[in-house]
Formats: sequence, C-alpha cells, structure tokens
Amino acid sequence: MAESQMAASLRYRRILLKLGGEALGPRHTSEAGEPRIGIDPVAVRRIAAEVKRVHDLGVEVAMVIGGGNIWRGADAAAAGMDRATADYVGMLATVMNSLAMQDAMEKLGLVTRVQTAIEMPPVAEPFIRRRAVRHLEKGRVVILAAGSGNPFFTTDTAAALRAIELNAQVLLKATKVDGVYDDDPMRNANARKFEELSYMRALNMGLKVMDSTAISLCKDNRLPIVVFNLDQPGALEAIMRGEKRGTLVHDLEESAIGERA
Repeated sequence: MAESQMAASLRYRRILLKLGGEALGPRHTSEAGEPRIGIDPVAVRRIAAEVKRVHDLGVEVAMVIGGGNIWRGADAAAAGMDRATADYVGMLATVMNSLAMQDAMEKLGLVTRVQTAIEMPPVAEPFIRRRAVRHLEKGRVVILAAGSGNPFFTTDTAAALRAIELNAQVLLKATKVDGVYDDDPMRNANARKFEELSYMRALNMGLKVMDSTAISLCKDNRLPIVVFNLDQPGALEAIMRGEKRGTLVHDLEESAIGERA
C-alpha cells in the first residue's frame, strides 16, 4: 500500500500513549511473593516494538510513562513521608523509565526526544510545547517525563494535560486488561465490560479508567480516551486502523449503556 493510502486509512494521526510504570517492570514476583521493582529490558523492548509498528504507519506518537515500577509516592506518603517530597521522587522515577524507553526505541531506529517537566539539561530537554509539536511533525517520538512537574497530580493527569497541549486526537491508556469493567475482571468472572462509556458515567460510577482530574480534563476538552491492553500484540496498531479494541470513553449520550465484550 502506498504511503498516502496507508495514512488515509488511519483513524488517528497524532496520539498520546499513557503507560503505567508497571508495564516496564518485571512480571514475576520475589521468593517472598512480593512484586519486584525495577525495569525489565524485555518488557521495554516489546513496548518499543509495538510503538514502532504504529509509527511506521505514519502516526505521530507522544508518550507519558508512570513510575510505579520504581516508586509509588502515595505509598511513601502513607508511610509518613511528606507527600510533596514523595511525589517529586516519583517524578524522577518516570524520568528513569523514559530514558530506558528512549534507549530501546533508538535501538529500533526510531528518533526520539525525552522532555521533562523538571529541568535537567544533561539528561533531557525541558518540556516546551511548541518544540514538542515540532518534534512530532518531524516524525520523532516524544517521551514526556516528570509528570506535570507538580506534586499532588498523577501521571494520568499529566498525560491528559500533555495530550490536550499537543493537540493529540486521542489519549490511549494501556492497562493490564482489555478495557473498562464494572468490577475487577481478575476477581469477578461476571464483571461486565463497557464497549463505550461517557465521561460522566465513568466519573459517577467511580470506574478505574483514570483519576477523576484526568477524566474531567478530557471531558472539558472533548479528548476521547481508549483504554486497552497493550499486552495483546498488535492491539495498538489495530486501534490506529479503526478496529474496536478496549473501551472508548468519549461524549456519549448519558442514556447509553455499555455492552459486554
């Protein structure tokens, strides 16, 4: 297929992909049964390869990666650490993940830029919206690190903010399951999956799509959210081609009811 025809077949041309830090971490547990922390190079390479597949289609890709595989600010705050300090440590964890992802992508031939909300010139560029947009236009993958640069805000909220700033057409939230359910599908086999969902229904039902601040930002700016499972090979590319994967959260009539998968 010619490049122009391939581009015309895409549903989205500019996306922001939000990954939890756990997606980059080891999948196995310690001998004591506790989750291991750190960065798993195999997991990072697999995600980088999935991103390359959609980038090769002509999609402009920005990314926000959490830091939960290294540090959880909320847990540290609950243990007695000052919340703002705990959140800043978490921001640094996202930078570590972003640099690991950059390395994996560049080994696949992708040109990338890491931009941080907290300035650290020897490591990455500062986040400058117009510069980030220009990178995307030139076909570079932009990895946005250090959250929003402010404590008390999650990386979900940072992802929504950056997606809006960069005029992304969709916010893609990668999770461990293939969409949004009315209960935890890992524990409840009868949990119902929503194919589509309105912002307000997600907020009112307290569904674990993203935190309420992030959903509200998307709602106010009419930015659709697709919640999907990145562990399914080709899922990201399928979404770019317009196939139904995961759950779409968008402006939907409040009377609409989500359907089972």
